[in-house]
Amino acid sequence: MAELVAIETVTAAAVESLLDRAFGPDRHARTAYRLRAGTAPLPELSFAVIEDRALLGTIQCWPVRFLGDDGSEIPLVLVGPVAVAPERQQGGLGRRLTAAALAAADSRGLDLMLIGDPEYYGRFFGFSAAATADWRLPGPVERHRLLARGAGVPHGAGAIAPRVTAAA
Repeated sequence: MAELVAIETVTAAAVESLLDRAFGPDRHARTAYRLRAGTAPLPELSFAVIEDRALLGTIQCWPVRFLGDDGSEIPLVLVGPVAVAPERQQGGLGRRLTAAALAAADSRGLDLMLIGDPEYYGRFFGFSAAATADWRLPGPVERHRLLARGAGVPHGAGAIAPRVTAAA
C-alpha cells in the first residue's frame, strides 16, 4: 500500500530523479522554475508517496508573491510540480498528493496559484483563471492555465515573483 509521507523523508536527489522521469530534463526552462528561483519548497505543504521504499510521487509547494501595480504585496503559494512515476500515472496518486497539499494549505488559510490544466484543477480542486487575467509572470504562460484559489487571491494587475522565506 502506498504511504503518504512528508517530503523531508525523501532525498532531494530522489525527487529530482522522479521529476526528470515525469517531465523530462528540459523542465528547468519552464516559467514555474523562474517563480521558484532562490526559494525552498514549503515542507508543511509538500508530500511524497512511497511504496516498498520506492518514491512513486511528489508534490511541492513554493512561496511566491503578487506585486500589485497598486503597490500591494500579497503572499501566495505556488502549487506544483505534482510528479508521479510514469508507470504509476492515472492511478490517483497525483490527486491524492494534491488533496493533501491543498488540505494543509486550507488549514492555514493560504491563497494558492498554479500553472496547470484548468479542466482538471477546476473540476477537482476549485481553481480558476477568474482572477489571473492581468497577472504577469517571468516567462511565457498560456493564460487559461494560470489558475488561483482562495479568499485573498488578488484580482488586479501585477507581477508574480519568488518570495524568499527564512527557510530558503
